[in-house]
Amino acid sequence: MPVPISPILRATLRCVPALLAFAAGLAVAQTVHEVGIREYRFEPAELRIKAGDAVRWSNREKRTSHSVVFPAEGGLESERMFPGESWQRTFDQRGRHDYQCGPHPEMKGVVLVEE
Repeated sequence: MPVPISPILRATLRCVPALLAFAAGLAVAQTVHEVGIREYRFEPAELRIKAGDAVRWSNREKRTSHSVVFPAEGGLESERMFPGESWQRTFDQRGRHDYQCGPHPEMKGVVLVEE
């Protein structure tokens, strides 16, 4: 004779496949790419990444603050980064993401997001 299963146990067992799938997704680590800011330049100025990856901009100047602005994306802008500080953004959308420095608009870079 089969042992009866409580409604709570039954609901828990139904959730297990979804929880395993979620955990497997967490196991895929996001890649974080580094862009240094020094001598009023982004290094590298052009970066190719995969969708879902992140970019971290790090201010390596001695005295100057910078920010990262995406003019074509509604002017999305990081907070001001002072020497030694960094800012990170994850890119989920494919395409070209041009950016510049807020206080120094002659400083330009691009993130190219591929699948």
